Amino acid sequence: MSPPATTNGQTDGQHAATKIDFTARHPLLIFTFHNIINGQLTYTKETRHSLNPATAEPNPESPVTTQQDLDNAVAAAKKALKSWSQTTYEDRRQRLHAYADAFESYREDFVKLIIAEQGKAHSVAQDEFDRTLKMIRVTPTLELKEELVEDTEEKTATVRYVPIGVTCGLVPWNYPVLLAWVKIAPALYAGNTFILKPSPDTPYCGLKLVELAQQFFPPGVLQALAGGHELGPMFTVHPGIEKVSFTGSIETGKRVMESCAKTLKRVTLELGGNDAAIICEDVDIDQVAPAITTLALLNSGQICMDIKRVYIHEKIYDRFLAAMVAYSANFKVGPSTDPTNFIGPLQNATQYEKVQSFFSSIGTEGLKIAVGPSNPSSNGKAEGYGNGYFITPTIIDNPPDNARIVVEEPFGPIFPTMKWSDEEDVIARANDSKNGLGASVWSADTERAERMARRLEAGSVWVNMHFEVQPNVPYGGHKWSGLGMEWGLVGLKGWCNTQAVWVPKKKA
Repeated sequence: MSPPATTNGQTDGQHAATKIDFTARHPLLIFTFHNIINGQLTYTKETRHSLNPATAEPNPESPVTTQQDLDNAVAAAKKALKSWSQTTYEDRRQRLHAYADAFESYREDFVKLIIAEQGKAHSVAQDEFDRTLKMIRVTPTLELKEELVEDTEEKTATVRYVPIGVTCGLVPWNYPVLLAWVKIAPALYAGNTFILKPSPDTPYCGLKLVELAQQFFPPGVLQALAGGHELGPMFTVHPGIEKVSFTGSIETGKRVMESCAKTLKRVTLELGGNDAAIICEDVDIDQVAPAITTLALLNSGQICMDIKRVYIHEKIYDRFLAAMVAYSANFKVGPSTDPTNFIGPLQNATQYEKVQSFFSSIGTEGLKIAVGPSNPSSNGKAEGYGNGYFITPTIIDNPPDNARIVVEEPFGPIFPTMKWSDEEDVIARANDSKNGLGASVWSADTERAERMARRLEAGSVWVNMHFEVQPNVPYGGHKWSGLGMEWGLVGLKGWCNTQAVWVPKKKA
């Protein structure tokens, strides 16, 4: 149904959510973005907006959640939990699959919405949609079976997995659709109720995802609240929320963990990465160099598991780097409304300025650019795009290991390549990081590559691939890259409390 008359996209009162509104040619041109509380589209007195990253122009208004709004959502989630937690896995599975079918019917609408608020390339937005759809469909096929771990003449002991309760997800701006459902699908399937908090920079997709869900889930089971940067701490300190799943930066993750400790919430953290790729001397340069370049620049470098450090064997270093430089010329920079562009804008001004600071470090640290901006004083800004947050793809040639571009994660289209000659040394260098999200080894000798990969300190290690994830395979970080796992059966159990059930065989 159409919303009542609005002012800046909002109005007082409530109305039932019966269908998602994608009636305009451009989804962000409709001012119909609302919180969803207890099955209702709700309106806030105060609103805010993010900026279109390709133009820096204002996006439509979105809600600014109040403490009362959050309290209402938590109360609704707690009420819904009583019956939702008692539903069968089969019932939850059917509802999630029905949602997936409806979600798929809005493919082009959500792809356009992803591009409009996040800025990513059309092909990458399509990929995000496909990965999300697979996540929603595969997660409820996992089985949380009870495990008989003790069976004697006197007694049995069984391990079972029960819902935690009212849970929430704090979702980042780089993958606003996929990383929402990475949290929602297992949370609901495990029998929890869930409140989604999208990033202040990308609130629109998350609100529409949950609006659509009201057709398939009882009121209060799945809700969404948007707002500014003050909203996250309101979630983490709320006594009625029993689990927080956060994806974002390491520094923010520390604050989330500290805040959750005050009420002993369960917490899962998926934080930053500084993924290393080790290139052995026996690789097929013509095949591997393009793959490495793509995996370092995917989504304009704004993926936690993008390749961030490339270690190339000294015997092939010059040829491999030349092949990467040549291949990078294929990546067109520009607004993602043009499907031929591959390097879209950085998502927000803060990230744009952070990445530009890495370009400032090039001069102060005396680093060498293999390929990058033609104007050294531009701080990486791609020319010709007005106020958009566009950065020229840049490769730094063999910086020292203590250079900022090696030690820190830029989260943008700039990365270093370094030489190596000794296996032990390069493994130590790859592991010399507080981060431990992902890493890969590339070699024609897969046994050698696997042996090296198994020594890398990361939550995911790949051989002759990178950024390979599947809904049935757990994903998460070691060291400062996170706490706990998401995805797969391991991730699903993270949305449960474990319970041991002891039963005597003899009657009392």
